[in-house]
Amino acid sequence: MPPASIPHLAQAAVQQLTARGLTLATAESCTGGLIAAALTEVPGASRAFRYGWVTYCNDAKIQELHVPAELISRHTVVSEPVVCAMASAARRKAGADFALAVSGNAGPTAAAGEPPVGTVCLALASPAGCHAVTIFRPGLSRHAFRQMVVQECLQLLLAEL
Repeated sequence: MPPASIPHLAQAAVQQLTARGLTLATAESCTGGLIAAALTEVPGASRAFRYGWVTYCNDAKIQELHVPAELISRHTVVSEPVVCAMASAARRKAGADFALAVSGNAGPTAAAGEPPVGTVCLALASPAGCHAVTIFRPGLSRHAFRQMVVQECLQLLLAEL
């Protein structure tokens, strides 16, 4: 069976959040706002979606989400500790029940010392804490990689709900 489409996943997420009276924020890097866009495409999303940050560069993560620069230096920007810091800050700043965060390398090249192209870290911050996962999917086009990341984030949220 093929995986569920992004619109279907986004609709399910908004419906489940709304039915439970819960809210969500996002902090995105490599997806550039695609998660927030998918969610806000769903009618009624305003009942569940609070805020979205696109913190594409390291300075934005540091200034907007208060991710410690030394955390990025120690672990790289594509790391579970950094996405947990992003998600936790987004959740706190938005006053949301949950927050999704993502940072990855969609290519075409990786900077020295960074994880290889096709690596992405996702995090979901909730009242219970932060859960992060690293996925490595080399060989995808930039577009396909970003779509895969959105899908994985929405599936992570739905699994929690």
